[in-house]
Amino acid sequence: MTADAGGLIDLGGKVALVTGASRGIGRATALMLARAGAAVGVGYRARGGDAETVAEECRALGADAWALAGDLTRAEDAEALLARCVEEFGGLDILVGNHGIWPADDVPVEEMTDDQWRTTVSANLDSIFYTCRAAARRLRDGGRIVLVSSTAAQRGEPFHVDYAATKGALVSMVKGLCVEFALRRITVNAVAPGWVETEMSAPVLVGPELDRARAAIPLGRVAQPEDVAGPIVFLCSDLAAHVTGEIVNVNGGSVLVG
Repeated sequence: MTADAGGLIDLGGKVALVTGASRGIGRATALMLARAGAAVGVGYRARGGDAETVAEECRALGADAWALAGDLTRAEDAEALLARCVEEFGGLDILVGNHGIWPADDVPVEEMTDDQWRTTVSANLDSIFYTCRAAARRLRDGGRIVLVSSTAAQRGEPFHVDYAATKGALVSMVKGLCVEFALRRITVNAVAPGWVETEMSAPVLVGPELDRARAAIPLGRVAQPEDVAGPIVFLCSDLAAHVTGEIVNVNGGSVLVG
């Protein structure tokens, strides 16, 4: 993994797996990694057609790429996904844990059902644990793990305490794993996006809500998926070889205002 002084990141010869890569931030990250020369596993749960399209786009950029299915809320599926990635590519250097859910409806904690709580914890936290555990057994020394957390992890999110709690747990996971893996020169970091224009946020970011979101961002716009993919790819490169245990905020400065 090399990078020149002009900022060109070269991931030639590296193998990456991006989970939740059929759309949004995951798709943008997979394409950026492919453009940098990495072979890319496009992880997905149910959107096989979209995932295969992303893999085709990666191949069009000159990268080896496959779409790999797995329900990562199941430990055995996480193991199978990582094992297949090694079988397909011959190894693993980069894991980007991007998958997860955000229940869009506002739900006060006194009305939140056990089912919603368990579903969010399973999708956003259990699955990341299973994936990181499976990756730890397969990552080459000098590898990279980048998890996608959220601004909600640091400032909370009223009426979405299930989501905020799981994303906050990822921050703590990063802090612990980075020390565990340090002797193997595996770095572990996270990005924490604010609002991003994706299919997941589309039901909320409309009309007055979109205007309010923009008004709360000092840079004056909602992020695009590529705005988040760029810092992820940076953390996967040699430019970030001495960065570990960090949370990179990608929110246009929104945490700095009320």
